[in-house]
Amino acid sequence: MYRPIKDIIDRIVALLAILILSPVFILCSILLWAFNRNGVKGVFFIQPRPGKNGKIFKLIKYKTMTDECDQYGNLLPDEDRLTWIGKFVRKTSLDEIPQLINIIKGDMSFIGPRPLLVEYLPLYNERQVKRHEVKPGISGWAQVNGRNAISWEKKFEYDIWYVQNQSFYLDLKILFLTLVKVFKAEGISGQNMATMDKFKGEGLSEGRDRKAGSERKNC
Repeated sequence: MYRPIKDIIDRIVALLAILILSPVFILCSILLWAFNRNGVKGVFFIQPRPGKNGKIFKLIKYKTMTDECDQYGNLLPDEDRLTWIGKFVRKTSLDEIPQLINIIKGDMSFIGPRPLLVEYLPLYNERQVKRHEVKPGISGWAQVNGRNAISWEKKFEYDIWYVQNQSFYLDLKILFLTLVKVFKAEGISGQNMATMDKFKGEGLSEGRDRKAGSERKNC
């Protein structure tokens, strides 16, 4: 009963939030345009992600890294591509603001498992894939219990627990804890790195992943 009502609430609140945060939205866009050194392409990060039931949608976030490459055409390490405005936007979680558009479109919710990379879909086991039984969210149970500072296995356990226990009161609790986490800037990066390890399945990881997906592409 709660899920249909949640969808309506999400869209109304997202629309109001965009109106209220429009000055912040405009200011962030201007600063990222100026300091990410790639024009309009340096403002938004758009990437396909799996949503509810694995349906693919285009996630919209602020871009916090430049596209700088080395002499061989390979992207520089993530921490070397973070500008001061990118670091600030990440630390304050302002990079999530454009996802309000995804909520209005019906792709996402405020609260739910974070949408990960499409390439992870075939790597999930039968239990892990249950995270796609609900809409992905801007924040979720895993985010308020460690975010990028916990293992993939623990993240998935938190995601699945949320799917099985979703309620209005749980969403309010996660929303409150999210605000606390943002204020304290906790769990933004993986241990000893600017970004999160990439999921390989069965507990293995390789490379680096931007929060729930890397801002990476070929130069």
